[in-house]
Amino acid sequence: MENGVVNVARGLPPDEFEVHVCCLERGGAFVERLPQPGNVVVLNKPPGFSVRAALGVARHAQHIGAHVLHPHNLGPLTYAALASGWGWWKPVLQGEHGVFQGDQGSPARLLQRQRLYQACRKVHTVSESLRRYLIEHGFPAAKITAILNGVDTERFQPVDKAAVRTPLGLPPHGQFIGIVGRFDPNKKHLLLIDAFNRVASQLPGARLVIVGDKGAEKDKIHAAVQASPVRDRIHLAGFQANPTPWYQALDLLAAPSIFEGLSNAVLEAMACGVPCLAHTACGNAEVITSGSDGFLATLDSVELLAAELHRVLSNQTELAAVGQRARARVMQDFSMSAMVRNYARIYREVAGFPP
Repeated sequence: MENGVVNVARGLPPDEFEVHVCCLERGGAFVERLPQPGNVVVLNKPPGFSVRAALGVARHAQHIGAHVLHPHNLGPLTYAALASGWGWWKPVLQGEHGVFQGDQGSPARLLQRQRLYQACRKVHTVSESLRRYLIEHGFPAAKITAILNGVDTERFQPVDKAAVRTPLGLPPHGQFIGIVGRFDPNKKHLLLIDAFNRVASQLPGARLVIVGDKGAEKDKIHAAVQASPVRDRIHLAGFQANPTPWYQALDLLAAPSIFEGLSNAVLEAMACGVPCLAHTACGNAEVITSGSDGFLATLDSVELLAAELHRVLSNQTELAAVGQRARARVMQDFSMSAMVRNYARIYREVAGFPP
């Protein structure tokens, strides 16, 4: 999500748009990728609800003369709704990035969202399937629109894998499976590690690369790697401010998460000519035509994921051809310029500016 915010901020025409970012709790590595890192304010919100944070958002919006407030997901929407005077003082465009997890789908949370949506002029999702998901949960169809994620195909592009692996400290040859993302339960890192343990003996050249850091399951993931019988073939890369070479080093990206709206990691890997094995959930089917430019399957058990990894990696020639078609698909349908144009259009609409 943060990566998507940065991509939009960097792509919007600077003569028309000025982007400011209000971090409720803390900043992070993505701040330096913004076109104007100085346009970031950090409120240091403590755990739990904070009236002070709501006032901080309101004061900052007034200070910069904001035309639109653009929160993402439920927590920030609460503060944007309050800071905007329930949409009367400043218009609100809400961003939704995935299906509801845990108590987010409870009747109380759904009712909270229904009420908060009343403060929004528009709600956008990152995939058509997520838009349908919200409508099926009773949210107003007329207010919800989909803006598909895009990817920078100049930054993310194929290179010689062996050449890029050596500088990363990886062996130049072998079959590299990767996963990119925070260590959150919904990303299914532990499931992938278990599946890799099962399939490693059948694919002696296979290696697993884990790119990411932080999140609730960090300690469990590190412990699972240390306990793996093939831990010498698992590479913990940590957080990477520039993940491009790590994608380029892969033969396959694994995306077993079942809660994605439309995964930036999938798009970035495909742009690098790396095919993806993804769960059938949410927006993945809008990006991948299974068997042509990637692979879709039900990946909600260790057995299923291990079987799919073995099947996909067993045909290296076909895997490379699928990667080439993945790059072509992204170039045709998921360009960064199209995404940015759509965000510019909806910002103008919500702000009441001419199209």
